[in-house]
Amino acid sequence: MVASSAASPESSGRDIELDTAALRVLAHPMRLNVLTLLRQRGPSTATRIGDELGINPGAASYHLRRLAAGGLIVEEPDRGTGRERWWRSAHRQSIHDPAAAPSEQREAGRAYTHAVALAAADRLRRAAHEVPLLPQEWLDVAAFGDFLLYLTPGDVDRMRAEIFEVVSRYRHEEDGAPEGSSPVALQVQAFPVPGTALPPAGEA
Repeated sequence: MVASSAASPESSGRDIELDTAALRVLAHPMRLNVLTLLRQRGPSTATRIGDELGINPGAASYHLRRLAAGGLIVEEPDRGTGRERWWRSAHRQSIHDPAAAPSEQREAGRAYTHAVALAAADRLRRAAHEVPLLPQEWLDVAAFGDFLLYLTPGDVDRMRAEIFEVVSRYRHEEDGAPEGSSPVALQVQAFPVPGTALPPAGEA
């Protein structure tokens, strides 16, 4: 299963199973990063998002409009000043399971998965820049692991399910989180070592 990041409690829904149209909207790593930022930090504007992600407000506004057209974010009119619109995520998490998806979603699902991997790599890069500045209590428990395992697709499927079950036990909404907690991004990636699982040239 491919899933994007969890949301703040200000998102109006729970999880959304992505359809083909939503997969196409999210087949862009920057758009995924915009959506993730809204889910992690709560409502924001194009200017604030642009500052956070290092893009100009016009580009941020374009990505926000595309997300809104796809039903993935909604406007917060009560926060608007007339000059700038505020947006929030419409769901806690986006979910796409390639194994369960209909055949007509395969191309869009592959493009979305590609964007998810690129967006995750970008968020990891930004986190790496903050490592030297982390308080010691967080540095002591942060994990940046990389393991080499020899597994079959079935092994990976079972391990993935076990990991997601553990994650579900630790998931709290913000208003029910323990005192002293901070938002923690847990990235779970499992993929064949590059160059080892591709079909021979000429086969697809």
